[in-house]
Amino acid sequence: MTPAEVALRAVRALRAQAERLGAVGAVQVPAPDLQATPKSWVSIPAGLQQSAYVAAAERICHGQLDIFALRGVNLGQPPRWNHDPKSGIQAPLVYGKTLDYRDPDLVGDIKYLWEPNRHLHLVTLAQAYAISGAAKYFDELAEQLDSWFIACPSGQGPNWASALEAAIRLINWSIAWQLIGGAACPQFDSARYAGVRLRWLQSVYRHAEFVRGWFSLHSSANNHLIGEAAGLFVAGLTWPHWRRAATWTATGMRVLEREALLQNAADGVNREQAVAYQQFVLDFLIFCLLGARANGRRFSPEYESRIEAMLDYLASIMDAGGNVPQLGDADDGQVARLAQGEGFCAYRSLLATGAILFGRGDFKLKAGPLDDKTRALIGAKADEQYAGLDARRTRLPPRRSFPEGGYYVLGCDFDTPAEIRLVADAGPLGYRSIAAHGHADALAFTLSAGGQELLIDPGTYAYHTQGAWRQYFRGTSAHNTLRIDGLDQSVQGGNFLWLAKANAGCSLWLSSAEKDCFEGWHDGYRRLDDPVRHRRLIGLDKAARRIVVEDHLEMGEDHEVELFFHCHEESTLVPTGWGYLVRRENCALRIALPQAGGARVQVYRGSLAPMSGWVSRAFDRRAPAPTIAWSARLSGHAVLRTEISVRLTSPRPSS
Repeated sequence: MTPAEVALRAVRALRAQAERLGAVGAVQVPAPDLQATPKSWVSIPAGLQQSAYVAAAERICHGQLDIFALRGVNLGQPPRWNHDPKSGIQAPLVYGKTLDYRDPDLVGDIKYLWEPNRHLHLVTLAQAYAISGAAKYFDELAEQLDSWFIACPSGQGPNWASALEAAIRLINWSIAWQLIGGAACPQFDSARYAGVRLRWLQSVYRHAEFVRGWFSLHSSANNHLIGEAAGLFVAGLTWPHWRRAATWTATGMRVLEREALLQNAADGVNREQAVAYQQFVLDFLIFCLLGARANGRRFSPEYESRIEAMLDYLASIMDAGGNVPQLGDADDGQVARLAQGEGFCAYRSLLATGAILFGRGDFKLKAGPLDDKTRALIGAKADEQYAGLDARRTRLPPRRSFPEGGYYVLGCDFDTPAEIRLVADAGPLGYRSIAAHGHADALAFTLSAGGQELLIDPGTYAYHTQGAWRQYFRGTSAHNTLRIDGLDQSVQGGNFLWLAKANAGCSLWLSSAEKDCFEGWHDGYRRLDDPVRHRRLIGLDKAARRIVVEDHLEMGEDHEVELFFHCHEESTLVPTGWGYLVRRENCALRIALPQAGGARVQVYRGSLAPMSGWVSRAFDRRAPAPTIAWSARLSGHAVLRTEISVRLTSPRPSS
């Protein structure tokens, strides 16, 4: 941390203690003026398949929630809001700003505790009420809110420890408020719920003031700060019932304008180097953009163009099957849940929304059919606007290089059944000094063919708990790259901290109709007593459908060198001499490994010692997946050549 950050944290710690002891007065909530009537920007689309939404609301009414790896969790009646359903630990109701929510012995797995407190499920209840008109869904929503106000008094407990969590709660409250009709909702006029509206508004005010005074700054000013600014901005738009609301809106908008450009490179790559957080941040930015438009406000052209660039990057790394590599951290975080039913894809939905916002037919092609989330956000004309996009007239050539973000897309026959798409990584470790959500994956790559993933990034799996798994999934051996002496390229210092960070870059990028060529480097192993230089050259011969990977190493003494190839969990491996045939459905890879003297090859699938051969497709879930591990003892100048041939068994379309 810089001296300025140390000073800020010290001042905040003193202030938090003063607030806890009552030396600083509690927030006083003025009486709301309900004459102001903001315009809603979330709606119930016409023609919605109601059954999925009503069924989801019924599950909630029966106390059933899905929280990460836990399905059908019963939080109790009323819900135990300060309870971790995974560990069973009840967090103490102490002053939230002084609570150590990173201590699993004190709070359990904080991700599991916080998730239901984001109140995404209250949006589902509001949707069911708006769709069906059945009062029981409003009753459940109101009763859950009232129980939350009692169980989580202002400033107390784990749900007042994080400004981001409060901000996400505000956004979901905003959506639910809009869907039920806002302050004019007739249910508020009943004797049963006469006080709910006032208690809700009072909590909104306290939430917004908490967020405004507790922004994530300095090394923590990543997606948290964008989310906090979004929650504050949305609160000001949704509830303009106090003079302070204008400050919320102005502050939130100012921070969003600044951070959208700081945290996302001009080429569209989110600087946290984590594609799941790219999706998370885009949800915040787009939701605020639409809210502003509905209420007569405008973000700058630079803000809007940065959103379009971020969507461009997502479209470029998405293969023909809609798969996006699991680059960097992921925790299944959602800003809001506006679509129910199977088959919803957050990335496709963002592209569908972007297609309408920016008139991009190429985004429409990638997104596929219009989804309910986009309909809810765009409004009544969403289907008409989407249908009017002519992909032939608005399609742009796919972007292939993202030099600021450090990603390069090699391939051919894009967005066809014959596609080859390889995404190579020569980007920074992560954002700011701690690079919290980056992985030690310099010069790694993913590969899909025909819209099927073959060589994958295994994902994330764990955050605050299960330290050994956290270290493995963010470490070098969990990526398709090279490791020296069993060490990660960058040095881990904690669950969200790196003590030494590898620098990486691209030294060559060429693309033609016949061939793509990428060369990258990193200096992560220059820190060794005997420094090691690593360069990787990846070439694609498009006619032969052959990829050559050359790893160039320069070192003085002997070092243990390992190469890893993580295969999709549904693939099968067949040994073929000095390599493997990797098969999956209608495609296959023939991998010919380097033939160095004394080299060893091992395939791991669900191994615990060593930890290898795993994939995590969702937070806190893992499954065995085959991993090819090549190793040898080398010294001096070495060139390791791997050849990968791609074959599709289905016929290729004529060009």
